[in-house]
Amino acid sequence: IMLHSTLALSLLLIAVSSNLAMAIKKEKRVPQTLSRGWGDDITWVQTYEEGLYQAKKSNKPLMVIHHLEDCQYCQALKKAFAENEEIQEMAQNNFIMLNLMHETTDKNLSPDGQYVPRIMFVDPSLTVRADITGRYSNRLYTYEPQDMPILIENMKKALRLIQTEL
Repeated sequence: IMLHSTLALSLLLIAVSSNLAMAIKKEKRVPQTLSRGWGDDITWVQTYEEGLYQAKKSNKPLMVIHHLEDCQYCQALKKAFAENEEIQEMAQNNFIMLNLMHETTDKNLSPDGQYVPRIMFVDPSLTVRADITGRYSNRLYTYEPQDMPILIENMKKALRLIQTEL
């Protein structure tokens, strides 16, 4: 009987601990849905409004990434963005981060149209920075995978503007 109850107890413990492991795993997967593959270690805000609030509160710029799931350019940009350590680190530490698969009502976020992908910055005074652009004159806020150095420069520029202007 002793052996039987020990076996039963250890099976119970195994069941409990594997359920616990699954619960912990599940818990960890929550932010990933918000990251949508742009960086699972980044804390993402859910909405533009929340992003503005956090930017003002924390005095960090808000970075808004507009993208669509079935857009090959977005997918390519996402991969380059997620794999770039410097971008990921700055995004984690210095920015309020938002990625959106729908347009916001803020027309300032689409000064030259509603194309994807596009990345825009909003400073803590809640001004959309139309002056921080990529290298394409026809789509000012678009970046391609090879443009990560430009995006890094623009992230640094967004951070510098806060120190000098606000």
